[in-house]
Amino acid sequence: VLVDKGVSFGDGGLTFIAGPCVIESREMALDLAKRLTALAKKLKAKLIFKASFDKANRTSVDSFRGPGLEKGLEVLAEVRSTFDVPVLTDIHEPWQAKPVAEVCDVLQIPAFLAQQTDLVVAAGETGAVVNVKKGQFMAPEDMAQVIRKIESTGNRRIVLCERGASFGYHILVADMRSLLIMRELG
Repeated sequence: VLVDKGVSFGDGGLTFIAGPCVIESREMALDLAKRLTALAKKLKAKLIFKASFDKANRTSVDSFRGPGLEKGLEVLAEVRSTFDVPVLTDIHEPWQAKPVAEVCDVLQIPAFLAQQTDLVVAAGETGAVVNVKKGQFMAPEDMAQVIRKIESTGNRRIVLCERGASFGYHILVADMRSLLIMRELG
């Protein structure tokens, strides 16, 4: 899947998705992007800068969620242009897909929202690359239906991300067999 700026998935090369969980400040995002792009260059790896404008799935209502859509997209656009690197961010609601796709190269669907039809279809309709995190409550084979939803829009620029499986309370295990199963989904 070609992202942009020579970055792709599935071509045998090493591609990192890295950055802060949430945009805490413009300065922090730019500093980290500078460090990550230098590291990627040193490692001869590809990089997609990831940061969220809103972490809508925080455990506590008091947790910092981010700067919001408008300010967050401004920061991501600056990172993209300053460091010539593709950017990725989460979307949580269908209406966010279009404005985010105007700035970001990859729209990410959080694991807990992976089966939300309206959200994944809206992401697919943008034509942007869609990175879907497999929900911890899903078998890897369940991602076939998520793929179908996105492909129903004509978009085949889909990346799947393993997020592990829950084995009881508070025990998250990454089953590496899941990667091979999801790869077989195309």
